[in-house]
Amino acid sequence: MSAYSRVLLKLSGETFADESASISPTIVGDLADQLVEVSEMGVQIGVVVGGGNILRGASMSATGMDRSSADHMGMLATVINALALQDACEKRGTPTRVQSAVAMQELAEPYIRRRAIRHLEKGRIVIFGAGLGAPYFSTDTAAAQRALEIGAEAIFKGTKVDGVYDADPALNPDAKRYERLDYITVLQDGLKVMDATAISLCMDNGLPIVVFDMLTKGNIRRAVSGEPIGTIVS
Repeated sequence: MSAYSRVLLKLSGETFADESASISPTIVGDLADQLVEVSEMGVQIGVVVGGGNILRGASMSATGMDRSSADHMGMLATVINALALQDACEKRGTPTRVQSAVAMQELAEPYIRRRAIRHLEKGRIVIFGAGLGAPYFSTDTAAAQRALEIGAEAIFKGTKVDGVYDADPALNPDAKRYERLDYITVLQDGLKVMDATAISLCMDNGLPIVVFDMLTKGNIRRAVSGEPIGTIVS
């Protein structure tokens, strides 16, 4: 039984990668298995993907590249990930649509809010690529924006750790995991949940964020079922 009827899942680009490849067929297949499982529960799923496993615009900009050009390259990287995830979901028999904020009609539909909602109502997984289609905005902000536009009840942010900690758990074995946080604490303490623009959007509109470990099989189902995994920001 799901606690939600429509959700927005935010996947970082790094989620797609392993030590041997920037896009791991095994990892993408596992992600698709989880998405299909949740879709078959009747939950409507939108997905916003990052592109950091291929190229990160902010990093390119730091090396001297024009920020707008670097961010547009990063947008293209997100579409590559979106197409990989679409292929894996459809190989498992679940209809999927990729919508891009940057026009590329041979590869993806243009992002149209009403069309995205109609796809969701028909049980299709909708994967949003190219961020917001504008430089200087992260895919975190795109996730918050798309979630609000499609009427999602929560953002589920899949990461490689099982929630939000007060320190890096890989470096500090005594790091404490938060079960619940409020938006203001996240902003004031600079906790790495989502960027400040995304957190502010969620705060202004009362949209909760669930941060959880994406790579443990079954965790997406557990999260949308309302099981107490990860950290809830509300």
